[in-house]
Amino acid sequence: MNSTQNLAAHGAGMEARFASAARHSRMVRMLRVAVPAAVVLAMAAIVAVSIFNPFRMLLPKLPVDIGNLVVSGTKITMESPHLAGFSADQRPYEVWAKAAIQDLTDPDHMELKTLRAKVMMEDRSTVTMDARTGYYDSKQQLLDLRKDIFLQSSTGYEARMSQAYVDINKGTVTSDEHVDVKLLNGTLTADKLRILNSGEVVRFEGNVVMNLDKLGDDAAPEPPAPEPAAPAPKTRSVSGKSSNVK
Repeated sequence: MNSTQNLAAHGAGMEARFASAARHSRMVRMLRVAVPAAVVLAMAAIVAVSIFNPFRMLLPKLPVDIGNLVVSGTKITMESPHLAGFSADQRPYEVWAKAAIQDLTDPDHMELKTLRAKVMMEDRSTVTMDARTGYYDSKQQLLDLRKDIFLQSSTGYEARMSQAYVDINKGTVTSDEHVDVKLLNGTLTADKLRILNSGEVVRFEGNVVMNLDKLGDDAAPEPPAPEPAAPAPKTRSVSGKSSNVK
């Protein structure tokens, strides 16, 4: 009786071991197929990203050169981006930044960190603007500059402000915050700044105060001293005596 029970138990144990070995064999066969397939798929994905660059397709409207990319959720952080393009009237512009953040759910807008923008005006002069932060609307070609803005024109004046809007297509720069301007011969402060018509008009509004270092040489010169009148010619006196004729 005991031997029969022992044989039954031994047979059950053998069946369990055979079943476990069969499951192990099936797992090994699956891994032999799955691991090489995963490697092939990963390599194909790397090649596809290198060739087709899906981020370029996601940002088709931005003529942008970028460095390293960091992806976090729906946001892409780009290192040292450089944007370049032309306004509607074919004036070139360029934008550089230390970093740019692009949300894939809002492809028309980009946040810029430590940026510089350079825009050509109608008279072929250039305006360069540095700012700590800014936002770029690629659809409207608008720059919203914030914090520590330094504006410099190739015509000679400089301005500092804390906020400015740049419409690249219209060639306008507007600020509704206090502005300090350095002129060629003095300084100017105002509550608002308007650069209109691609630089043809520069207007300051609200509490405008100008201090001039020196006046220009616009005073009329003194007239030259009149020349002295010429002396009257000497006349000979005629004697009343008649001469003797011989």
